[in-house]
Amino acid sequence: MKSILQQIIAANKTQEAADAAARQAEINNPATKDNRRDFLKKSALGGIALGGFLGMSIEDTLAQTTSKVKRDSKPSDLKITDLRYALTSVLGGTAIIRIDTNQGIYGLGEVRDGADPRYALMLKSRILGQNPCNVEQIFKSIKQFGGPSRQAGGVCGVEMALWDLCGKAYNVPAWQLLGGRYRDKVRLYADTPEAASPEEQAKLINYRVKDQGYTWLKMDVSIGELKGIPGTVVNSKFWENAQGSLAQWGDQSNYMSYGNTAHPFTQIQITEKGLDHLANIVENTRKLIGYDIPLSTDHYGHFGMNEGIRLGKALDKYRLAWLEDIVSWELTDQWKTMSDALETPLTTGEDIYLLKNFKPLIDQRAVDIIHPDLASSGGLLETKKIADYAEENGIAMAMHQAGTPVSFMANVHCAAATQNFLALEHHSVDLPWWEDLVKTTDGRPMITKGFANVPLDAPGLGIELNEDVVKKHLHPRDKSFFAPTKDWDEKRSHDRVFS
Repeated sequence: MKSILQQIIAANKTQEAADAAARQAEINNPATKDNRRDFLKKSALGGIALGGFLGMSIEDTLAQTTSKVKRDSKPSDLKITDLRYALTSVLGGTAIIRIDTNQGIYGLGEVRDGADPRYALMLKSRILGQNPCNVEQIFKSIKQFGGPSRQAGGVCGVEMALWDLCGKAYNVPAWQLLGGRYRDKVRLYADTPEAASPEEQAKLINYRVKDQGYTWLKMDVSIGELKGIPGTVVNSKFWENAQGSLAQWGDQSNYMSYGNTAHPFTQIQITEKGLDHLANIVENTRKLIGYDIPLSTDHYGHFGMNEGIRLGKALDKYRLAWLEDIVSWELTDQWKTMSDALETPLTTGEDIYLLKNFKPLIDQRAVDIIHPDLASSGGLLETKKIADYAEENGIAMAMHQAGTPVSFMANVHCAAATQNFLALEHHSVDLPWWEDLVKTTDGRPMITKGFANVPLDAPGLGIELNEDVVKKHLHPRDKSFFAPTKDWDEKRSHDRVFS
């Protein structure tokens, strides 16, 4: 047997030498066309498919074909070994999490802006030792610990990090794991800044559109704009804070404050004078940007459905892209009533967790556009499922995003993999160091003229942390920067939710 193998090897080497000589002769022949000559040269340098047949030894061919195998990242043997976090100062405190493995590769995720990183830390004991590539299985085991809005921050942050890890393990972008991509770049929408005068606002908008290249804008039309204008709002004095403002996000220590009172229960009304003033704000913006650029609105303040309809009708003529979060998301019947009464599209969803909670709005066609925040809706795969369900019902999806580049890029991958996608929010447009928090692994900029670049080949989310920049922008209340989290290693409860 050994002598037969030696004979085969000798014959192969003789044939390989002959093939190599023939190939070199063809390269040297003046009649050989340039494209053929280039092909032959590349095959000589070790093309995997042709090298063994056109001059490379069997040993060299095997070495070449296995040279890019990640021997330290065999996906089936991956195990989660740690979960740590760094609290950045983005939007008042946004935590980036890192999930480590036994093979040295790790995944990045993010706990939604304003949410406590402990939402993620309490999940550590439930994922240690598991294979991070079993993303959906792990998600199903931890999703019970999520809830509306920021309460979902931990579950969603872990899910993001798992997709980043899985993509790195298999050396493919996250969008590929979601089924492929529909687009190579993702359209962004940016807030339209407010200024002290129409002239100053014109300068800011020109910068946003002409210099930064954004093709979709969003602005606030809040009853807060009516502060100090007599005869514009009914029943506002009762709800004003010590500064005379209607603080929409309120005092967390006072459950009965304006910001903590659901929209239908304030009984604030807007007068005709107030409606005219708010409409005038929108009209001035429309004059500045024209009608080629979609303009969305948000953050109206806390008032009920009837006032929402009145405001919506006052703004219908400006052809707004949408009215966002007029009342709380769970009031499906009220959304349906408003949607039937208004021409302008309605949207909600940034505080909704899981597909099952989007379904009533979609099934009843109570909104025209769904608006999930991937850091609250369940992560990449769940948001993809939400979008697909909406698509089947003829409803489009825009995406809310107000975090670090980590969740931003998770959104980019999900948006790329989703057909009915419209635009993704970029909330830190004017934060000069925001993009520098990470480095793209394909070397391209994250954003070019109002569009996010989809990583076409970079594995996972396509980013790595720029640790020096992150360290410069940690939140003052927690400068720990991925410190050990041993206190969260031990699981101390029975989690099953059924008997």
